[in-house]
Amino acid sequence: MAEPTVICLTGPTAAGKSASTLAIAQRWDVEIIVMDSATIYRGMDIGTAKPSAAEQAAVPHHLLDIRDPAESYSAASFVHDTETLIDEIHARQRHALLCGGTLLYYKALRDGLSQLPESTPEIRAELDAEALIKGWPALHQALMAVDPETAARLAPNDSQRVQRALEIYRVSGKAMSTWLKEQPPRPLRERSYATISLEPTERPQLSPRISARYQQMIENGLVAEVEALYARDDLHAGLPSIRSVGYRQIWDYLEGKMELDEAVERAIIATRQLAKRQMTWLRSIPERHRLDCMDPQRADAVVDQVAHYWD
Repeated sequence: MAEPTVICLTGPTAAGKSASTLAIAQRWDVEIIVMDSATIYRGMDIGTAKPSAAEQAAVPHHLLDIRDPAESYSAASFVHDTETLIDEIHARQRHALLCGGTLLYYKALRDGLSQLPESTPEIRAELDAEALIKGWPALHQALMAVDPETAARLAPNDSQRVQRALEIYRVSGKAMSTWLKEQPPRPLRERSYATISLEPTERPQLSPRISARYQQMIENGLVAEVEALYARDDLHAGLPSIRSVGYRQIWDYLEGKMELDEAVERAIIATRQLAKRQMTWLRSIPERHRLDCMDPQRADAVVDQVAHYWD
């Protein structure tokens, strides 16, 4: 018997993926593998829109709360963990449902990863220090000078990926784009995937929803959540967890760099920029099934699409 198709439900932030995920779980015996670079962190619940305790009780969720905010997590780690989980879920005679908006993780899972050189703590600390002084757009310009091909596809404030590309260059003396050409990626396992993407017909449609959702996070206690992280001696603004959209702006407020109103506005703008980057990633998956995220009946439409694969 053929292995079941792995469904990936994705889309930009605030597209309404969670409700559709639960609709799928009501019809099929599924386990959810969360594809999100922020919900992996313990103590970061409100600002990541982490599934509630009730949602987690209704259907098994994997890859939530698996790292402390002081730790890092990579696309390679996600691929290894997810491949193991898919095998275990299928062995239990259940369907594996990927859900989330970290498209880098999905691309790594489907297409594979190149064997890129590892960084060193010294180089990472060096870049963190430079970024604090100069800002990430300046480091993006530095990347443009040594690896214009990689820099051209990254946003100036995409700190995590700009840093990774600079780390590779400083460790090896060779551009990331050159490494990728010399060692094209291969998937760890050949599987059948189907991608269902909740997207707006026009990108600006998401803006009011993004703004309202972040304001609700503030009302739900996001500032106190970041304060608890800020109070720890082992956390700092250079960590991937604290650089997460919506967190780093409140961190800046706590450091006295701006007023809360400005931090909230900057977080909303950063979230809109994140949605734009996610839409760019999605366009690189032309075979995806696009559904209107603004449709009040979107959960039903998602279920109908999944039925083509699982019924």
